[in-house]
Amino acid sequence: MLGLRGSVGTVSEIGLRLLQNLSLHGVRVQCINIGGGVGEIPDGKRLRIALQHIHGIGRSRARQILAELSIENKLARELTGREAYSLREELCRYMTGHDLHNQVTKDIARLMEIQSYRGIRHSQGLPCRGQRTHTNARTWKGKAVAIPGKKKA
Repeated sequence: MLGLRGSVGTVSEIGLRLLQNLSLHGVRVQCINIGGGVGEIPDGKRLRIALQHIHGIGRSRARQILAELSIENKLARELTGREAYSLREELCRYMTGHDLHNQVTKDIARLMEIQSYRGIRHSQGLPCRGQRTHTNARTWKGKAVAIPGKKKA
C-alpha cells in the first residue's frame, strides 16, 4: 500500500498501463485487463472491435456500449483512467465471460434433464435447430464412417 489517500486514480492508471509493457519469455503482452471477471481487450485495436474479444459481446452490443458511454471509437490503449473505469462498470451490467459460459452449460444440462427435444439432440450430438442431417451436419456427427455392404454393386 502506498498510504496516499488521493493517489487511487493514479494507482489504477498505473495498473491499467502495466500490462502494456510486460514481457514474458520474449512474448509481448498487449492487452488491457478490464477486470471484474470480464476479461482482457487487445490494446492495438479500436474499441468497437476490441470489445468483441470478450465472450458475450458482439457487434451491436459493442456499438451500444460505446454509444451509452459516449466514448469515441479510438484505440484501446488511448483510454484514459476514467474511460476505462466507466467501461468496466458498464461491462459489469452484462453477463459475459465465464458467467455466460456457465449459464449456457446449465441451460443445456436442464434441457437434457427434462428430456426435451433439444436436450435429446444435444445428448445425441446432433444439431438441434432443425438443420438437415441426411448429408450435412458433419461438425456435430463427426467424420463420416463407411458402412460395409451399404452400396450395392
